[in-house]
Amino acid sequence: MLPLNYFLFLQIILFLFITPGPPRIVIVSYSMNYGVQKCIWTALGDISANILQASLVIFVIGSFFSENPTFLNIFKWIGVAYILYLAFDIYNSRPKEVNSSKEFSKSFFSFFKDGFLVAGTSPKAWMFFPLIFPQFIDFNENYLIQFLILITTYVVLDFLSLIGYALLAQKLITWINTKPRTINTISASVLVIIAIIIVVTQQY
Repeated sequence: MLPLNYFLFLQIILFLFITPGPPRIVIVSYSMNYGVQKCIWTALGDISANILQASLVIFVIGSFFSENPTFLNIFKWIGVAYILYLAFDIYNSRPKEVNSSKEFSKSFFSFFKDGFLVAGTSPKAWMFFPLIFPQFIDFNENYLIQFLILITTYVVLDFLSLIGYALLAQKLITWINTKPRTINTISASVLVIIAIIIVVTQQY
């Protein structure tokens, strides 16, 4: 069975993945300094941290939601507020300049560790999983299957987007630096629309 509003979930994560954030800035920097192949290890570290974060969130507090639907409704509104905050943050953000300094001695584990720590220590990631993931899971059904579908979708698309950033690093950075307001305005507007859709369609 598909999770609740699965295609809405796809829209949310796709637009989150196309907006520049710390993991993508790291990937772009490493792509320019070490090449795309090394970035695969950084991307694997990133998604490993995400799997750990999502697992802790869902399996620690999952049963609590099924017994307390009122709190799920509260989380819905907190999630909507977070999406709106994220839209505001993206709209007002400016692309960061990629560090051009090189390190010539760096192990595969070091690339993996960097990706893991950047994602694992990101406050936005720790907010995303408890505030957004539960909105798409019916905790009265077999939520393990739903979780596996969501997390697999998330990590596959996250990994592909990170590698996409690595492959298009030069062109992407040039485009963002010349038109920073365009990508920020589009991304923020889409997030606001998604927040409105959640308010209208998800009732508990």
